[in-house]
Amino acid sequence: MSDTLRIGLAGLGVVGGGVLKLLEQQGGLLESRSGQRLEVVAVSARAQTRTGGPDISSLKWYDDAAGLAEDADVDVVCELIGGSDGIALQLSKAALQNGKHLVTANKALLAHHGNELARLAEETGVHLGYEAAVAGGIPIIKALREGLSGNSFSGVYGILNGTCNYILTEMRDGVRAGKPRNFDIVLKEAQELGYAEADPSTDVDGVDAAHKLALLTSLVFGCPVDFDAIQIEGIRHINVLDIEYAEELGYRVKLLGVSRAGAAGIEQSVHPCMVPERAPIAHVDGVLNAVVADGDFVGTTTFEGPGAGAGPTASAVVADLVDISRGLVLPTFGLPVSSLNARPKAPPGSHVGSYYIRLMVVDRPGVIADIAACLRDQEVSVESLLQHGRNPDEAVPVVLTTHMAEEKALANALAAMDELGAVLETPRMIRIVNL
Repeated sequence: MSDTLRIGLAGLGVVGGGVLKLLEQQGGLLESRSGQRLEVVAVSARAQTRTGGPDISSLKWYDDAAGLAEDADVDVVCELIGGSDGIALQLSKAALQNGKHLVTANKALLAHHGNELARLAEETGVHLGYEAAVAGGIPIIKALREGLSGNSFSGVYGILNGTCNYILTEMRDGVRAGKPRNFDIVLKEAQELGYAEADPSTDVDGVDAAHKLALLTSLVFGCPVDFDAIQIEGIRHINVLDIEYAEELGYRVKLLGVSRAGAAGIEQSVHPCMVPERAPIAHVDGVLNAVVADGDFVGTTTFEGPGAGAGPTASAVVADLVDISRGLVLPTFGLPVSSLNARPKAPPGSHVGSYYIRLMVVDRPGVIADIAACLRDQEVSVESLLQHGRNPDEAVPVVLTTHMAEEKALANALAAMDELGAVLETPRMIRIVNL
């Protein structure tokens, strides 16, 4: 075995710069732990000139990142470019086809092409590492694939997007401080602080969390990655009123990615949820992430930590590099690709649970009865109803919580409510989860 693991690094953004810095500062420690020197020998990025950070002037440079896959002096390619297609996919496929190990932080790439890339890795006998693709600095891939490999799982869920968690936390803190701020205001603040992108759609619309959930589902249930099976809803419609009522009812609003095995099949969803304040995950705030896995022998395990950022993500990338330097080659999703069995998918709307419903209605006689009739017709039972104050013939919020009901029935009831003349805005529903 060579005394050096030679790395080709594609992408010198926040994460790529963090990887260079970590390898430079922790070089001696990493060599003592892995038995090899971890050395970047070639790089590729949009611009060759960098300000700050480790000096790259002595490294081999590729204008086209795909060149890293052809370089005989490169043992492992680190794909830190991002994006589900384009050069990221081209580079990843070429690296694996040429017998080079691949380490990536790219959850979108794996959510859409993970099955194909895992097959290529097996065919050429190399390792595909993606610890940094899910929950940043939390070593959740290693925990599920190795540490908890003796368990069958009934489910996995978590807070998988720090941007959304930050926004919801700030909205709640504003309510508690008597200075409520709505979604748009907090999003702008998050962008100014660097917690949200200029185009935040992937984060706030739940897509980023869904990418990560697709990978977790494959790991825990031994099935192919199936991003299209996930029901996705973001947090744009969460209102200060929802935060206030959640406080009153003893809940906190969190965007959760949830994957569970039920009688109808595997249910995968990303939704805003009302989480009981007593639940540990309700107290995971700010930009932190958390993942909870339910195993048959170990029980419930909870992992919490930073979900993004240069340091935490670089830590996860380098952990994969250390595994490779130690000679570790594992099936990407815990089982050989040929052993990943497609599992039945829970039909849309089959989820059964309790729900929070918020309506804006004209306060006049008979309105509540009409709303109740919409629920009655779908056999949905009301657990509680909140209406604070009365302004006859003016708009007031009405909040209901339900007993257990099928989501399809609730959707039908909400559609009927939306047709009522006294209902002024589209009714909003949030799942209530019992964790």
